[in-house]
Amino acid sequence: MSEIATRPWGRYEVLDEQLDHKVKRIWVLPGQQLSYQRHKFRAEHWFFIAGHGLAIVNGHEIGVATGSTVDIAIEQLHRIRNTGTDELIFIEVQTGTYFGEDDIERVEDDFGRV
Repeated sequence: MSEIATRPWGRYEVLDEQLDHKVKRIWVLPGQQLSYQRHKFRAEHWFFIAGHGLAIVNGHEIGVATGSTVDIAIEQLHRIRNTGTDELIFIEVQTGTYFGEDDIERVEDDFGRV
């Protein structure tokens, strides 16, 4: 099992990382949301396994719950918000050419990160 990285909004664990993809399990705390962001080098597919939330993709709101999926293309602005009272848990599959955490352009962030 890989190390879990904590963030102000929750935590994530890298489950697999290869040259052509990366897979994470992400837990979002109740009432929290990730930054409104985009990536230059990767697309993302989210598969929700627990909880309730709201995904925002290029300004469009999408309600999510267990079994929901959301696809985010390269350069699309996106964020996820936990609207429930339990942790929101999803699997994120990244595809593209680069998967580093420095490929994040934050447009809005509740925690002052740039």
